[in-house]
Amino acid sequence: MSRQELLSPEGLRVDGRRANELRRISCRASVLNSADGSSYYEQGNTKVLVAVYGPREPRTKSLAQHDQAAVNVEFNVAPFSTSERRKRSKGDKRLLEIASFVKQTFEGAIQTTVYPRSQIDIYIHLLQHDGGTLETCINAATLALVDAGISMVDYVCACTAGFIDETPVLDLNFVEESSIETPDLTVAVLPRSGNIALLQMESRLHSSKLEDVLELATEGCKHIHKKLDQAVLEAASELAKKLS
Repeated sequence: MSRQELLSPEGLRVDGRRANELRRISCRASVLNSADGSSYYEQGNTKVLVAVYGPREPRTKSLAQHDQAAVNVEFNVAPFSTSERRKRSKGDKRLLEIASFVKQTFEGAIQTTVYPRSQIDIYIHLLQHDGGTLETCINAATLALVDAGISMVDYVCACTAGFIDETPVLDLNFVEESSIETPDLTVAVLPRSGNIALLQMESRLHSSKLEDVLELATEGCKHIHKKLDQAVLEAASELAKKLS
């Protein structure tokens, strides 16, 4: 698919959005009773379920660190998440890569020194895939960690942006990010400080365009932060009603 097809002359994308529009976001915390924290997160047609366990005793002594918690991330994809049904092995390179990015992101955001000699497990399940997998996983994990009461320096909010036909575009869907002509940049931000927790690019982007794409993705993160904060407040309100 060419760039011209991805962006119409009227400035509309394949799903009808403007260049600077996010996909519809729907999210909830405390969706699993068995986990210490959990979340369900939708961004467009990408849907993710996250469960957090811990801090708890490490499964093996080799994982224990005397001065901080170990963060473990496991990422799995449901066989029905795409039209092509296939089961991925745990050693799948792409699964391990996404889990590694999420782990790196939260090792800097979680106050791990508060929980020495313990382990925090983040289990991520991709239920439906329509682009923006990494950003969706990070946002869903943030919500689940807050739900679990894990101490963090701030929320971590992530968003993608790219460049189509000389136009910066926000929150790429599957069709857009699958195009070899569309650079794909994922940014994770700590909203209060504005510090970048993750910057990951799937393809080449000219340095002259990087600032515009980065600025657009950062702006998207601010809107996502509001959605996550609203979900946390709603979960807290529901808990207060149950306890009263």
